[in-house]
Amino acid sequence: MMQFNEMGLDPRILKGIQEMGFEQPSPIQEQFIPLFLKKPTDIVGLAQTGTGKTAAFGLPMLQKSTPKSKFLRH
Repeated sequence: MMQFNEMGLDPRILKGIQEMGFEQPSPIQEQFIPLFLKKPTDIVGLAQTGTGKTAAFGLPMLQKSTPKSKFLRH
């Protein structure tokens, strides 16, 4: 199983994940985060409620979006 620190997440995000007490990614996070960080694209992910889908989407979005980022600009 891949760990959060192997996914390419920024150290500041990793620190937040650790401070919140998360130790291992869920299967949806393990599959989605590295894929999206490598190349943002449309992805359909299905998983039960409470399995971490929001974090799977939110963590890489947080990393990709900065005040100067063109990623989220219209």
